[in-house]
Parts: sequence; structure tokens; C-alpha cells
Amino acid sequence: MSSEGYSEAEVEAMPNRISETFTGMKVFITGGTGFMGKVLVEKLLRKCPDIGQIILLVRPKKGKTPKQRLEEMLNDALFEKLRNLRGGVEPLLAKMLIVSGDASAPGLALSEEDKQMIRDDVNIIVHAAATIRFDEELKKAVLLNVRGTKLMLELARECKNLVLFIHISTAYCHLHEKLLEEKPYPPPADPHNIIQAMEWMDEETVEAITPKLLSKLPNSYAFTKALGEALAVEAMQDIPVIVLRPSIVIPIWQEPVPGWTDNINGPTGLLIGAGKGVIRTMYCKSNSYADYLPVDVFINGIMIAAWNYIKFGDKASNVINFTSSAEIKITWLEMIDAGRDIIMNRVPLNGVVWYPGGSMKHSRLYHNICALFFHWIPAILIDILLFCLGYKPVLMRVHRRISKGFDVFEYYTNNQWDFKSDIAQTVRTRLNPRERRDFKIDAVGLDISKYFEDCIRAARIFILKEYDDTLPAARRHMTIMWFVDLVVRCLFWGLMLYWLSGWVSTLFSSVAGSADEILVATQTS
Repeated sequence: MSSEGYSEAEVEAMPNRISETFTGMKVFITGGTGFMGKVLVEKLLRKCPDIGQIILLVRPKKGKTPKQRLEEMLNDALFEKLRNLRGGVEPLLAKMLIVSGDASAPGLALSEEDKQMIRDDVNIIVHAAATIRFDEELKKAVLLNVRGTKLMLELARECKNLVLFIHISTAYCHLHEKLLEEKPYPPPADPHNIIQAMEWMDEETVEAITPKLLSKLPNSYAFTKALGEALAVEAMQDIPVIVLRPSIVIPIWQEPVPGWTDNINGPTGLLIGAGKGVIRTMYCKSNSYADYLPVDVFINGIMIAAWNYIKFGDKASNVINFTSSAEIKITWLEMIDAGRDIIMNRVPLNGVVWYPGGSMKHSRLYHNICALFFHWIPAILIDILLFCLGYKPVLMRVHRRISKGFDVFEYYTNNQWDFKSDIAQTVRTRLNPRERRDFKIDAVGLDISKYFEDCIRAARIFILKEYDDTLPAARRHMTIMWFVDLVVRCLFWGLMLYWLSGWVSTLFSSVAGSADEILVATQTS
């Protein structure tokens, strides 16, 4: 019996209107080989067996052709459940078509033949291609996040059978708004003028004017995503467009592989760095919270939003925030404490350089002092030791990357935003029990501790390549590092007490000597 009072057979017999929406549809996806795109492709192929075709815009990368990149993607662990369901990779390839191109290039680097095919055949476009590097050079960010969006919208305007263009924005692109509502906002600049300027300016000139262009925005990512969103809003006058704003997209919650990710961005990287004993201090308001969204929840949201627009004609719901903080809030401190407990006691990482510890600091000065003693000095000493032993020094390089990441990270951890998500909460009331099960977009049943454990286990396997058979050795190493940490702490505080007692003894001797001199002088007089 399901939690809603229906038997499993009754739930299974209910219609799956979201899957039916994609029947016969040809869906063109940019960014399909990225983190979010992979999960979308997997879900469409698994839950929409009658989909017409998935067309992916893929560029050659690292010496691999687009076809090689697609085959490599389909052989990933993310697609294992789907491969078993469909009988291997070949049936999946039969549902897919690759077009060679690049969203950051003029004309999207598409051949005229591929452009015509898209104009004639495509029904739905999901534009997810973007650079998510917060510190990306502004020119590169504009060419991909802004000009790429403009070119995709121009192509969409020429599509003869287009029923929906889905633009993936971000909930963190209008940072001057402490409460982000589900409506368009004015962009920080004219996107068309910015594109023209970036096309003729060289990198050196762009770099020189970047601070003035960004103004109060902290990085090129927020600036260019706001511009790209403005172009999508502008196009709503001509074509069917919806803008989806996910918050910080994090690893899979439920399916197909709990905890799966292909990167160490966001909280995953933070937990790994802390779990390895490398990150021991952070400048952060520990009681503040960020808004996170598991990637599978957002992918479900994309498909539900498409169904709502296409089948219900709900054109008023064309700017949708996909956020979680209206239902659940996790502070930075709670997240770090949960991760620390899991790594120390359940899923230790291999080769930790020190026993996990440290804390968040509310004072930048205190954080900088701790970073000097617990990040930089140990990194220098260990790198010197590695060099002497004939190994390549690594820790200084690691901490330079961490420091650079903190420069971006600190802006978000020391500010607070809230988000309205009324549309998503309203739309999900239209779902039947089967659809709520297969396309889950609520937090019912979420176990934070289990979720973080799944994330750490998956990161161990898919990112660090540390498999379960290494867990016993990792636990032994963690125990050793606990003793090492304890001994070093005892020695440190012992030396501090020894130094302090010596200093106090010297002070008392000096005071006593001065008192004696005063007494003698008094008696003499």
C-alpha cells in the first residue's frame, strides 16, 4: 500500500501524463553532456520510451569526437539501470542523434544541413549549455552564456514545429533581490550591446573593464546568466519560452543512482576537502543557509514544467523558481557537522592528510590567522618533505585552488537570499500519485543524514575512484590520524603551557626583583 492509500497496482494503473507529453517529440538539448544534461537525457530515455528522438549538440573535446563522447557518457554508471532496462547501449543510440556544434561559437558551429534538420523537425528545445565557473573570464562567459542563448533563440524562431523552448537560468542571477519572486527582472546591462562589445574587444581590454561592467555583482557567472535570462524573457513575445531557475544543483537524491555526481562543485567539494583534512577553516556565517536542489528533483521539474505548459497551456507560469528552502533549510554548520560525522564514523576517505577537524569563523581576521597556521604552513612543510623524498609537491597548489574558490564561495556563505516557489508548489497539486512517485519534486521522505552519506559514498567511487574494498584500510588510517592529531594537540598545548609558565615565572621574578629594589630604596631613604 502506498503512503497515499493506494495499492502499488492501483498506482501503476494510473496514467503517466508527463511521459505521454513527450511521445513522438523530438527534443533538442544543449549542454546534454554536462552534469545536469546527463541526468535529463537518462530520465527522458528511461521514463519516456515513446519519445521521438533526443538530439544533442556536442562539440569535440580532448581529442574525442562527439560520437565518442556520447558513447562514453552512455557507458557511465549513471546509465547502468537504463542499459539493463533497454538491453545495452545500442537501443539508446537508436533514440539519439548527435549534431556537432558549439554553443559559444558563431552560428553555434552548426552545419547548414543540421540547422535545417532542427528547423524542420524539433519540437522542444532545452537550452542548458553554460559555463558554471564563477571565475570564468568575462568574454568567454558572455560568448557562451549570453551569445549562445541569443543564437539558440534565433534558431528556435525558425523552427516550424516548436512547441516549447526551455531556458535554464539560475535562482542566483539577481543577487540584488533578497527575495526572488517568480517574475522577470531588468538585466544589469543590455545583453545585445554586451555581446557586440565582447565580439570586437580583445581579452586584455575586456579584463580591464570587467570590474566596471560587473559593478556590484560578484562574478561573471551571475552577470552573464542574468543577461541570458533577459534574452529568453524578450523572446517570449515571439515564441513559447519558459525560464526555469534552479538553486544550487547538487548530487542525485533518489534515482537512478543515489548520490551520483560527475564533479566536485558546491557542497560535494567542500565535504571532500574537509574529509581529507585539507580544509580546516572557513569564513562563513555558520547559522545561515544556502538553497540546494538535488539534480534529479530539478530534472523532474523540467519535465513537469513542460507538461504543464504544453498540455494545460499555462503560459502565465513562464518564470519558475525551483528551490527548496520553503520546505527545508540546512545551515552551513548542520551540513558540515553531518558530513564530518559520516566521514569520521561511517565512510572515511582514503589517504586523509590529517584528521578532519576545523571550524567556521565569523571573523575574517581569525579565519586568515587559522588559514596561515592550519593551511599554508602545513602545506609548505609537507611539500618540502615530498620534494626531499623525490615526489612532486602538491599541497601548495591545492591550497591556492582552495583559496581562489573561497574568494567566490565567501560571498554566498555570508549573504542570505530567499525565494518564492509558488508555481512549482501549485503545479505539483495537479499530479496524480503515480506522477508524484515517478517525478518527485517535494521533500517528503528526505533523510538528510542518509542523503549526505549517499553523496560521500558516490563521490568516493565516481570522483575519487576509491572503491568499497578500500574502506577497511581507510578506517585504519583514520584511526592512526586520530592518534597523530591527539599527540600533536597535546604537544602543542604542552609547549604553550611550558612557554606560558616560563613567561609567567619570568614576569613574577621581574616583579619580585622590582619590589625588592623599591623596598631597599625605601629603607635606605
